[in-house]
Amino acid sequence: MDSCNKSTRDSSPFDCLLFDLDETLYSAKIGIGEATKRNIDDFLVQECGFQETQTKILRVELFKTYGSSLAGLRALGYDIDADDYHSFVHGRLPYDSIKPDAQLRNLLRTINQRKIIFTNSDRIHATKALDRLGIRDCFEQIICFETMNPNLAKSTRPDEFPVVLKPSLDAFRIAIDVAEIDPRRTLFLDDSIRNVAAGKAVGLRTALVGKSIKIKEADFVLETVNSLAQAIPEIWLGEGQRMTRTRSQMDPILATAPIGA
Repeated sequence: MDSCNKSTRDSSPFDCLLFDLDETLYSAKIGIGEATKRNIDDFLVQECGFQETQTKILRVELFKTYGSSLAGLRALGYDIDADDYHSFVHGRLPYDSIKPDAQLRNLLRTINQRKIIFTNSDRIHATKALDRLGIRDCFEQIICFETMNPNLAKSTRPDEFPVVLKPSLDAFRIAIDVAEIDPRRTLFLDDSIRNVAAGKAVGLRTALVGKSIKIKEADFVLETVNSLAQAIPEIWLGEGQRMTRTRSQMDPILATAPIGA
């Protein structure tokens, strides 16, 4: 973990940054999300016996109602092992499409506050993706599927322990407790509007990533995580210094940002 700089922590309104992973720390354009959807559809056919014509509609409905296909299938009584599901859905992803992001790594290293991953994905997927990006060592902790669902493997029936995932408020409460953070001084960054809204509901400061139009539940909006310095300079300088920051103060941080951002 990066050492904390006391003056930054004292001036910034944030003690911790809580980052979503998929399509937040890398672009949706590389296709990991679409590949995941295809793998879920294949799982529904091969492991659950659904017709191919049903899978897309079913996957969308399970996601809307339960937060994920796995959560929905188990709630409906399908005895799906979480490890088997994640191995099938994530095990065949084109991880080679995730490239090292030196610019993001340099940006993260300028942030002296605690930095934590908060993802619905399983730990194996999270570590693979972070390793491909070259940024795993920038984070002190990964809060993931296993963190939110520690008792799932002990269940004697599929609906005994409901799967807990974002945007469930329970998922956020677990993350806040496990990370030992003050939500009022924590910035939560996610590409999902539903997740951002839930984060706001539990008292987190929120940033919607990958969008250009602000929503009421988001305190900040940024098109890419790499534009963090331009969108939320308070991370480094504090809210009172936003309008009075000097060029020399921000130059080292802005140097890590994409040109034209």
